[in-house]
Amino acid sequence: MIRSSGLWSALAGRASQAVLVAVVVGVVSFSMMQALPGDSAYRIAAGRYGYDMMDAASADVVRTELGLDKPTSVQLANWLGSLARLDLGKSAVTGNAVADELKVQLGHSLLLAGAGILVSLIIAVPIGIAAGLRPGGALDRITLGASIVLRAVPAFALGVLLMLALAVHIKLLPVAGFQSPKHLILPALTLGLGLAAVSSRVVRDAVSEAMAADWQLFSRTKGLSSGQTLRRHVLRNATLPVIAYIGVQLAYVIEGVVIVESVFAWPGIGHALVHAIFGRDVAMVQGTALALGLTYVVLNLIIDLCCHGIDPRRRSIT
Repeated sequence: MIRSSGLWSALAGRASQAVLVAVVVGVVSFSMMQALPGDSAYRIAAGRYGYDMMDAASADVVRTELGLDKPTSVQLANWLGSLARLDLGKSAVTGNAVADELKVQLGHSLLLAGAGILVSLIIAVPIGIAAGLRPGGALDRITLGASIVLRAVPAFALGVLLMLALAVHIKLLPVAGFQSPKHLILPALTLGLGLAAVSSRVVRDAVSEAMAADWQLFSRTKGLSSGQTLRRHVLRNATLPVIAYIGVQLAYVIEGVVIVESVFAWPGIGHALVHAIFGRDVAMVQGTALALGLTYVVLNLIIDLCCHGIDPRRRSIT
């Protein structure tokens, strides 16, 4: 019988972390929106009616309707109370429920993030394995240089370069938007290259360390071929640190999704967050920031479960 006390402990820890993230993200995002200069009511009214139709009377109506004339502590307390009831409120600009808008936007963001991680694995795993099998070789040095260059280039600059090269000059892919599966390629490639720049080195180091381990040498003395040793032992032992590092990279994934969505006009949660900030849509900002924070917690939980399943040392038998 497999005991799962460690698993339940991880679940409980992530649950408490989710509660803490919800409170901190809500308070911080609300405080940052309050610190922005200008009158929020005017910006919201402009988003609702357009700058040509907006006037002081419209701003006063918005201010009264949304309770922007109340003390900031009361506004924050109202939002936290609604959050405790699992109610994220309504968008100040569109009037739609924040939760309904997040369902669509979060789906697009998860699609982009998943595609970016897949691209990074397709690039990083074979390159990292090949470099790790011959550390210090020509391929190892070349991939190290490429990794440094790619990681140094900001995501928005890399996206613009790929856009100019593959969409503007070659006209191989659409520039931006989301009308067909082709529109996913450029943003996924932009996100995936940034992830692969570091992931390939993690794979390389894990494979190199596994190849130098005593058990690898013992498996060869047992009569296993180099290919059998690689498949049965090296890759499995190298998988654990790679998966663990993917959890570390999730912060980069979330940050990259926000930037890449803005560059390519991808209709995801990061793109919505940027527009909500400009429109002073506080409920939408808090909802999107909360969704991003909780997504990070959930993805880290998935990484914990994967590591728990792969590494037998994390499981005990009774």
